[in-house]
Amino acid sequence: MAVHYQLEGIFIPNAWCSANAGGGVDKVPTRESPLCKIRLLELVRELDVPGLYVNALNEIEVLGKDNEGNKKFMEDAGVARAVILLLIRCYDESKTMGTEQALRILCHVWTPSGEIKAFLDENHRLIDCLTWILGCEVENHVLTKTLAMLSLKRVIEASNTRSLEKLKPEFMKQMLTVIKSKISQQATKSSLQVLIQACLQGRNKMKIVKANAIFELIEFELEKPEKNISELIFNLLAHLCSCADGRAEFLRHAGSIAMVAKRILRVSPATDDQAVCILSSISKNAATKEVLLEMLKVGAVTKLCMVIQADCPTYLKQKARGVL
Repeated sequence: MAVHYQLEGIFIPNAWCSANAGGGVDKVPTRESPLCKIRLLELVRELDVPGLYVNALNEIEVLGKDNEGNKKFMEDAGVARAVILLLIRCYDESKTMGTEQALRILCHVWTPSGEIKAFLDENHRLIDCLTWILGCEVENHVLTKTLAMLSLKRVIEASNTRSLEKLKPEFMKQMLTVIKSKISQQATKSSLQVLIQACLQGRNKMKIVKANAIFELIEFELEKPEKNISELIFNLLAHLCSCADGRAEFLRHAGSIAMVAKRILRVSPATDDQAVCILSSISKNAATKEVLLEMLKVGAVTKLCMVIQADCPTYLKQKARGVL
């Protein structure tokens, strides 16, 4: 799209302004141009027209990139709401055309305002829509699915308790599929953060455990991922091991205790904290003779002794001493 700037009442092409910038011609920021405001409102209306929405998305994206100030105009013009409705229509009609552009725009203009939160409370299907995109065959799938995962993380963070309690088992399975497929570092991190957030509500822990999450998380951690990913994995495992079914699944994996013990004092203080929490949950609630022998055999007891002697926070030393 040819963006224009206003100079003494006349709209001048952006290219001309750039070419003559050295001759005393200054650009008037796009956010001050009424032409952009009017056009943006037209484009928002075009998002509702089947034959026009793809071109409208492309033009909105150009406007957003042209000037950061346009982000506020896009928010005021209801771009986020219109894009969400468009994505839901694509989901209803099983059409993926334009979803990449729509997700780019949504990520750019997203603000967790009260208006957006209220809108999400009335439109629970956006979570289903984004989950559907993650499972679709799409062009440029790395970018599209990473954008979908980033958007989903923001939606989950902005959703109310009622919405989170309604998350389906299929949703949990899709998050694990994202983790297993290693689409991108951002997608993996976002999916783990979503599952951690989901753990805080209702029976979601059980849904995550039943999706075989603990086995998948342990297997992933055995591949020695990046530190920030390990921290999230241990955080999620600690949440899941706080329930009986989670602990049972954890102990079914032959290498679970060994993996946790090996990571202590090797990754980060945050990982140490969650690792000791996991061992604490196991020792307090599932300490069979076989489990205790396993902890001795794989070095978990030795590592807990090292935590007590290391330069660790006092509370963590006390927690390790409690496990011992």
